[in-house]
Amino acid sequence: MKIPNILTLLRIILIPVFVLIFYLPYDWAPYGAAAVFALAAVTDWFDGYLARKLNQLSPFGAFLDPVADKLMVAAALVLVVEMYASPLVTIPAIVIIGREIVISALREWMAQLGKSANVAVSYIGKVKTSMQMGAIFFLVLAVPGSALAWGAVAMLYVAAGLTLWSMIEYLKAAWPDLTEDL
Repeated sequence: MKIPNILTLLRIILIPVFVLIFYLPYDWAPYGAAAVFALAAVTDWFDGYLARKLNQLSPFGAFLDPVADKLMVAAALVLVVEMYASPLVTIPAIVIIGREIVISALREWMAQLGKSANVAVSYIGKVKTSMQMGAIFFLVLAVPGSALAWGAVAMLYVAAGLTLWSMIEYLKAAWPDLTEDL
């Protein structure tokens, strides 16, 4: 088993740990859950870096890495939406999760056409992921209504905006193929 794939699997294993700690009735639970989420976010960056650096790219890793990322983000956003119980958090969370579904389907379809490179991860996608991870980390850590929470909500809106922007870029790249027989 290659190190990057182990890190990706670790990220998936951390999801139930994150959820369990999130719901613990202790004062330290938000810190623990945020720490687990931060560890998962770091493994997301680190597994890709190591795969390239150690030349350990694999089909398994190429498949599982984005799945692990989406599972962790979706789980965290669902918990954050419940925690904040506010449309101010729910709306950008829906945008982010919805975009992930659309782009996953688009990538799968483009791969079937042999045009995966047209919808490869872009720089804006990486910036979006960083902003999203930071927003979720602080939303988990913050007490709803605090200054930190309001800052994290603002970050979530920036992440949602970047999410829409990157989705538009991916759709523009695929548009000729999407509209070929309209």
